[in-house]
Amino acid sequence: MTEPTTDAPIRVALVDDQQLVRAGFALVINSQPDMEVVLEAGDGAQALRLLGSHPVDVVLMDVRMPTMDGLAATAALTGADAAQPTKVIILTTFDLDEYVLQAIKAGASGFLLKDTPPEDMLAAIRTVHHGDAVIAPSSTKRLIGHLASVLPDAERTPPAVLDSLTEREREVLVLMARGRSNTEIASDLFVAEATVKTHVGRVLAKLGARDRVQAVVIAYETGLVSPGS
Repeated sequence: MTEPTTDAPIRVALVDDQQLVRAGFALVINSQPDMEVVLEAGDGAQALRLLGSHPVDVVLMDVRMPTMDGLAATAALTGADAAQPTKVIILTTFDLDEYVLQAIKAGASGFLLKDTPPEDMLAAIRTVHHGDAVIAPSSTKRLIGHLASVLPDAERTPPAVLDSLTEREREVLVLMARGRSNTEIASDLFVAEATVKTHVGRVLAKLGARDRVQAVVIAYETGLVSPGS
């Protein structure tokens, strides 16, 4: 569960209106040598006030909170007007339908189910911090598929956005949407991992996607990948 590192610890902020939830996450995070909780807030408005003077690397953000919900706070933290754009991981449960997808489209780097195993939460914090959010847990893939399927047609990405992708890039995007890592994609396609990284970079650039999570959302919205496939 731990990963040795010589870098400064990853600074994590916890934003959730349930103190017990924050305490549980903090206990797990602070047990790691490479990360620490440096800020806690009970709603989005309080988080924005505190984050203005307390820089952090990754924010774990609940969706439903009083005063200001996680969607509005995420948009403020990741938008073009943000003083210092921050990486946000949305905390959610399966009953939060399309709101989670809206949060990702607004700028979140990914999301975690609140009952996710501790090792998955820690891995998500590390991957998002390093700029390479990966959708791996099957539960997360199912949730994205569900969210994309219920999104109103007017808010979907048109299929034509995929026209610029080569056949191999489409293959890579499909495997990304299935939760495959670069190493696994390389094995699936019988190519070097460095080649996969190049393909992933081109896919993100052509789709105008900020990271893998956004690219996967686009794959579902355009119908390239369907829920359960």
